[in-house]
Amino acid sequence: MKDNKTFNLKELKQLKMEMTKFLMNYEFAIEEITTKINILSQEFHYTHEHNPIEHVNYRLKSPESIVRKMHKKNLPLSLSAIQENITDIAGVRIVCSFISDIYALCRMLENQKDIKVIEIKDYIRQPKPSGYQSLHMLVKIPVYMSDCSKEVCVEIQIRTIAMDFWASLEHKIYYKYNQEVPGSLVNELKEAADSAAALDRKMEKLHLEMKEIKLQTEDEEETLELLLASNRFRLPERFLTSQGMMNPKKKE
Repeated sequence: MKDNKTFNLKELKQLKMEMTKFLMNYEFAIEEITTKINILSQEFHYTHEHNPIEHVNYRLKSPESIVRKMHKKNLPLSLSAIQENITDIAGVRIVCSFISDIYALCRMLENQKDIKVIEIKDYIRQPKPSGYQSLHMLVKIPVYMSDCSKEVCVEIQIRTIAMDFWASLEHKIYYKYNQEVPGSLVNELKEAADSAAALDRKMEKLHLEMKEIKLQTEDEEETLELLLASNRFRLPERFLTSQGMMNPKKKE
């Protein structure tokens, strides 16, 4: 019995060490993705008038959470099974100002050569029955270690401020009621989701109107500047007359 306990303890320590290294890959993958997002944010800050990225959050699933999820799915507790069946171990959430920013940012990430897009789920065009809205990207990104390289899955969620606020509230309510939320609250959450979606559409409309007004103003300012420049560089009439470049009017 003693030998058996010792063997189990050694096995547990080995599994813990393997799990630590396993999760380290996901932690580094998060760092790779957030670095790319921070670079995009800095670029927009310095070279563009509008930065689509409001803020970025990330999380790494705990070993306990992974074990619970594997148990819930009735899957074997092995690193290969975990890697194959749990795709949201590493998660990054990007909050944007407007809906158009979400799709623009999605395209930017798709264009990154070392990011491989596995799947995109658009819960904005097709919200969940609860009212949940967000754009989910499942991507793979290479992580380079001292002795090897590995492609690691990261789930990226991109949403507006209103979507993020609603999702946070929904999570707190479901956690409080242990997933058994009263029907009245479910209905109110759906109404709140509809209101948040309407707010996003309204803000998007205002954003587009502001851009159009700005473009018109810039066109008017550019036209005025061209007229002023034209007048500044026009040669005086007396100079043109003295050089024979125009015929002065004869006095009668």
